[in-house]
Amino acid sequence: MTGLDPDDLDRLIRAAIDEDLAGGVDVTTVATVPVDSRGTADFVVRGTGVLAGAAVASAVLHSVDASVEVSVEIDDGAAVGPGAVVLTAAGATRSLLTAERTALNLLCHLSGIATLTARWVAAIDGTDGSSAQIRDTRKTTPGLRALEKYAIRCGGGVNHRSSLSEAALVKDNHILAAGGLAPAFAAVRARWPDLSVEVEADTVEQVREAIGAGADLVLLDNMSTADLRAAVRLAKAAGVRTEASGGLSLDRAAEVAATGVDFISVGALTHSAPILDIGVDLRTGTA
Repeated sequence: MTGLDPDDLDRLIRAAIDEDLAGGVDVTTVATVPVDSRGTADFVVRGTGVLAGAAVASAVLHSVDASVEVSVEIDDGAAVGPGAVVLTAAGATRSLLTAERTALNLLCHLSGIATLTARWVAAIDGTDGSSAQIRDTRKTTPGLRALEKYAIRCGGGVNHRSSLSEAALVKDNHILAAGGLAPAFAAVRARWPDLSVEVEADTVEQVREAIGAGADLVLLDNMSTADLRAAVRLAKAAGVRTEASGGLSLDRAAEVAATGVDFISVGALTHSAPILDIGVDLRTGTA
């Protein structure tokens, strides 16, 4: 999975499995499933959306039992519908049932994010004069940021910064603490001369100030469509990129894209995406 550190993914999966096996054993499965039972588990889509996390689910299964054989049938980023088999896993039935919920939790969650992202991408597709891209935020689930940002990419979106050290974003509280927009920007630029610096602006006048200070990108926060248009005109004339954020909804997406902004950032992609319903159909036998 592009952009994901294998060691980080392994630690995350191990922690998720340990959470389920805090007592050391899956008591229900051990009590009800014969030790020699073999099974095949099909991960089947129940809803409609965009897939993300098939390889993550496979890694969960292998983490529980390295001998489980997994065949991924559909690539991440693909559109899926009811009845689609994402992956098939064969092995000890106890292992399959122990891994099932952890694998589904991650697969359904990531696919939900990819699905919602794809809806936003579709909502602005074909907007006249627009080259806007749908972008995520840092409003991610603690510990799952890398995976959730991967899901954004599966849905056709692009990523904002992954950490507070990757790029600077001067927001309203930084401006307040520094005594103004210009001094806040100057302090960041002086301390980190090689970093990209984005500045949040709530008004068109603040956009002018941010451009004058030297911002690389201006975050247009909770602006009306008219103010977005005015802000984008100012920024484009100065060769500065813009990002719309706050107060956004799917039914307004095309209207915002038409203002000419470069990015539309949507926190809901990660903090409010409903899951894509995927379940496991099990077939069993004995060795």
